[in-house]
Amino acid sequence: MSGSRAWWRAGARSACFLAASWCTGGPCLAQTVTQRGFVEARATLFPQDAPNDTQNGVLDILAREEVFVVLTPWLQFASGVDVRANSHEQVSTSWRPDFGDRGRLRPAMSIRRLSSTMAHGPVTLDAGKQFIRWGKTDIVTPTDRFAPRDFLDVIGNEFLPVTGARLTLQARDETFEVAWMPFFTPSRLPLSNQRWTAVPPSSAVFSFTEVKATLPDRAQAGVRWAHTGSGSEYALSFFDGFNHLPNIAVRSGADPLELEILASYPALRMVGGDAALPTHWFMAKVEAAYFTSSTPDADEYVLYVVQLERQTGEWLIMGGYAGEAVTKRRTIGSFAPDRGLTRSVIARASYTIDPNRSAAFECAVRENGDGLYAKGEYSMARGQHWRTMVIAALLAGRAADFLGQYRRNSHLALSLRYSF
Repeated sequence: MSGSRAWWRAGARSACFLAASWCTGGPCLAQTVTQRGFVEARATLFPQDAPNDTQNGVLDILAREEVFVVLTPWLQFASGVDVRANSHEQVSTSWRPDFGDRGRLRPAMSIRRLSSTMAHGPVTLDAGKQFIRWGKTDIVTPTDRFAPRDFLDVIGNEFLPVTGARLTLQARDETFEVAWMPFFTPSRLPLSNQRWTAVPPSSAVFSFTEVKATLPDRAQAGVRWAHTGSGSEYALSFFDGFNHLPNIAVRSGADPLELEILASYPALRMVGGDAALPTHWFMAKVEAAYFTSSTPDADEYVLYVVQLERQTGEWLIMGGYAGEAVTKRRTIGSFAPDRGLTRSVIARASYTIDPNRSAAFECAVRENGDGLYAKGEYSMARGQHWRTMVIAALLAGRAADFLGQYRRNSHLALSLRYSF
């Protein structure tokens, strides 16, 4: 690593831990301290065995605590910690706090958030470990490039935070945003010996070894301009960095029945835009992005989404289409859920039954009928602290389809959460 890169890395880490020390020490400065958190237990049942995974029940426990400190009207800090346990060897056994989110397993203890926010007039600077989200569409969001995910469970994934800085300038109806990340955060991939790595029955005799990936060490950056008017909203964005979803290569190992899996993260440059146009009957949203790469074995392609939304009473309904057009096909293998959900009709609906109960449904259906994903959930709160949620997911289709390859992973999940 060059001296300048090492300096930037050390400086960024120092800034983050300085923010933490301000949050925890210096009570004479603190004006407002708030916190929120929860403990959740979730049991998931898979009725079918997978060729590489016969475990039919999985138990997850997650405890999360977030603290927010407002020192002055122009300076505040946010911090958060996750503590996890899992019955299916998806969580690391080390209790050393994890900051980078680069491990193959979920960390037993991770720093979920550690950032400072400085605001003065129209200018806001967020620095540290945070969440950066771009785009407007649902299920597939082409321009959302600073948003890696945890794909140990491909369908029930959640976003991972990134470490960097984001500068926002608000000028009347215009918003200018610049984001910079000195550290690359990859999406967390499914484990090769578990059901979310789809293995054909003919390959079940092989053992798979994951070769540690070499992660990019160059900084990433992006800019976004957004206009908010009385009749419409639209934005343009640019990203220069790396794809947080990898190309995948498979090679023979030392043993004749061993295969090695190699993940690499290609360079990525994105130019995109999104828009929202309200009408009398519905809200129309469109989002598209063009992706190019200097990596020789990376595809160049366009992702786009067109969707309509309508709020009527307690219902929020969305329907649309997610598409892809490949301009240069050069990838032999990859793990790309964003592209895997394209060429599909997508839909989402949510209904608020009463202040304590709600229901939601979402689905993606391939235009050729080769793949189907549908998920429904029902949530019920009891008092101020307890909430129960039931989730049912259905996957079906042909083995060659991105969705169809998970056809044995339909499942039912029950979670119980205590919030504080």
